Amino acid sequence: MPILKFRVFFEEDDTIYRDIALFHTDTFLSLHQAILKSYEFDQKHQATFFRSNDQWQRGREISLAVYEKNYKAAPLLMDQTAVGAEIKNLNQRFIYVYDFNRNWTFLVELINVSKEENPKLTYPAITRVEGIPPSQYGTKALLGEKFADIEEKYDLSKAEDGFAEKDEEGEDISLDDEGMSEEEI
Repeated sequence: MPILKFRVFFEEDDTIYRDIALFHTDTFLSLHQAILKSYEFDQKHQATFFRSNDQWQRGREISLAVYEKNYKAAPLLMDQTAVGAEIKNLNQRFIYVYDFNRNWTFLVELINVSKEENPKLTYPAITRVEGIPPSQYGTKALLGEKFADIEEKYDLSKAEDGFAEKDEEGEDISLDDEGMSEEEI
């Protein structure tokens, strides 16, 4: 059974990508789930694929659901559309958009078609991981309230570039609790 291998680039930084291999009969829902898993995102938000050309222009939509928006043509549904059915050439591209509020965008490019599957892999499979993925909800959401406490405790804006102010003798000028030097008091 043919295996399709896609490279999934994070749109804002092409050094961050994941390679995902799947059967040509797998649906876009499987590809959607593999992309989210590879980038360590949850599956709580809306998502869609767009068939694309070499200039990354958005074409026919393959959506997780039919959303309340105007479509030029009714979207195909991810759970009903086999990935292989939408491959029109050996350089096929798709644009994947996740979480319409945050608008996470990934560029998906077919990089290999293989006739033989690897018996060591369970498909769909993440075959390569490059770069540190972006944090889905930002740093504060991951660390919660503790991060805000750390931010307040270590206000780095008072000493630019990590260096404290120096007196005439080259010694660090000590700051009081409100960030004022002894000379300013």
